[in-house]
Amino acid sequence: AELSVEECCDKGVEWANKNRKCASLPLISESRECSMAQEQCCHSQLQKQSCSDGAEFANARHECHSHPADNSSCEARDFKTCCYCCLLGKAAQVQGQSCDPNPKMGYQCGIVFRSCCGKGPEGIDLSISDDAPKKQQVEISKEELDQEDPYLHDGCRGGGPCSQQCRDTGSSYVCSCFVGYQLQPDGITCEDINECITGTHSCGLGQTCVNTLGSFRCQRDTSCGTGYELTDDSRCKDIDECETGTHNCPPDFICQNTPGSFRCRPKLQCMSGFIQDALGNCIDINECLSTNTPCPAGQICINTDGSFTCQRISPSCGRGYHLNEDGTRCVDVDECSSSSQPCGEGHVCINAPGNYRCECKAGYTFDVISRTCIDINECRRYPGRLCAHKCENTPGSYYCTCTMGFKLSADGRSCEDLNECESNPCSQECANVYGSYQCYCRRGFQLSDIDGISCEDIDECALPTGGHICSFRCINIPGSFQCTCPSSGYRLAPNARNCQDIDECVAESHNCSFNETCFNIQGGFRCLSLECPENYRKSGDTVRLEKTDTIRCIKSCRPNDVNCVLDPVHTISHTVISLPTFREFTRPEEIIFLRAITPTYPANQADIIFDITEGNLRDSFDIIKRYMDGMTVGVVRQVRPIVGPFHAILKLEMNYVMGGVVSHRNIVNVHIFVSEYWF
Repeated sequence: AELSVEECCDKGVEWANKNRKCASLPLISESRECSMAQEQCCHSQLQKQSCSDGAEFANARHECHSHPADNSSCEARDFKTCCYCCLLGKAAQVQGQSCDPNPKMGYQCGIVFRSCCGKGPEGIDLSISDDAPKKQQVEISKEELDQEDPYLHDGCRGGGPCSQQCRDTGSSYVCSCFVGYQLQPDGITCEDINECITGTHSCGLGQTCVNTLGSFRCQRDTSCGTGYELTDDSRCKDIDECETGTHNCPPDFICQNTPGSFRCRPKLQCMSGFIQDALGNCIDINECLSTNTPCPAGQICINTDGSFTCQRISPSCGRGYHLNEDGTRCVDVDECSSSSQPCGEGHVCINAPGNYRCECKAGYTFDVISRTCIDINECRRYPGRLCAHKCENTPGSYYCTCTMGFKLSADGRSCEDLNECESNPCSQECANVYGSYQCYCRRGFQLSDIDGISCEDIDECALPTGGHICSFRCINIPGSFQCTCPSSGYRLAPNARNCQDIDECVAESHNCSFNETCFNIQGGFRCLSLECPENYRKSGDTVRLEKTDTIRCIKSCRPNDVNCVLDPVHTISHTVISLPTFREFTRPEEIIFLRAITPTYPANQADIIFDITEGNLRDSFDIIKRYMDGMTVGVVRQVRPIVGPFHAILKLEMNYVMGGVVSHRNIVNVHIFVSEYWF
């Protein structure tokens, strides 16, 4: 039958009174309500006991600090609280103050305060245990009762209507709950807070939260294993099978607990000379079979029941044997160790058990004619079989040698390659080969034809291809070479071979004045002051290409200037171009392209004529007309080689002719700079 809540609570109180702790509280029912009541009543009883102990300690010692309590436990905190409240009540009694406590002290502290203030040094009584002896009842009148107990009409007297904590406000009362509980909407009842559901627990990884009344506990997810049990604080504790009686030792054995298990030790102990088996039987020990022979030399061991005896041995030896020093056994006589030399000089005496024989030394053979031992020439008898390279005979033996480039192996017969490079025979690099070595040189050097060891520098600049290594000038250095550029106007390219032109106009390293325009050319720059003539203005669309700089002037006539309007010249352009000195000039080089701009009238009625009017020295240039992508293009070509440095102004005209009359003309002044170097 299921137990009632009152019975479960009584069991919890009984456990607290008996064990003074609630850890390992045995659950008497599978009912959750019974477990909650049992645990709550146990903790409540412990709280009362701790409070009573604290008050008694304060009454006896008049202080609280000397009590050896662990402040981390709830019982120790209850002990300290009630001890302090009792000291405060006794201090109020001595000072003649009122025994009414401050409500802010709390309900429990107020009871202890009043009890210690109203009692004398003979002791206090908080009535914390149901098992405590009952005091003699004394009848007190209502007036005396009101005078002695000012809290008679306290709404919270005896706990009041509240299920846990009550505070009297004079006209009413306010209920509150212990830690781990929450007040219900009725304002009286307290309900346990499930910290495992609300997530307010502190369980870590590998632990499961288990809710308890007013608190929670953390339980390990994995079991502790055989021989261990899980404690309330999730620790594994060894089970003492001997104490709990869960062992299986027979009656004639004694149980001995071990970590995680137990051992059964027999009660009966065997005498000396016997050993006990697993069933407790005594078995004789054969001392004669032990590693350390129990008997001295010359005696034999005979086992007895629980002991042994030693018996002397007296052997008789035959020819070629004699007794050893201990007289226990026969040993061979070494005839060859005697000074008489039984085989004679030049022979080897070989001892045998009970006998000996005479033989020639190794490397010798017996000559039947001279009856002496003579040397064996192993190199002649076993040609090519003893040594890998060369065999040299010696008296009684031989030795092997190797040819040049090899060394004798550890076996004394084989030959292995000698690494000549370890002795650094070469001036730079050495490569070991089988039986020899080969010298070679690093990049930029070549092996000497004289000794084959030294390395000589290669003059890359003097090679047939040396002129193509560097774009300007090659300087030979040991093992390599360096390329250089002209002293000004150029810098060495990242490939360390070519020269790059320095654009002084972009780098702003020129010295042109404010009124001059900087034009970059190969290896330098030019400062030119190009101004537009009268009735012309500079165009804002100045084109700046890689090697060409252009300034364009557009006709801008003043009002009513008829001559200016009728002048066919519409644009005058100044272009700067830098050309190389062609060292191998084989065909005309196209250098300038003039694209014709179609005037407002139809193009098929106008003929476009290109001409070089000035600056064509030695007829080095010509101009041809070409049609490209639907446009008429005048192509200026260099037809003769020009040796730099050279500067010329080539004046080009592009005429639009209609009916034999020039209706439109564009003039292009090309400043040509021919550089001495071109990279």
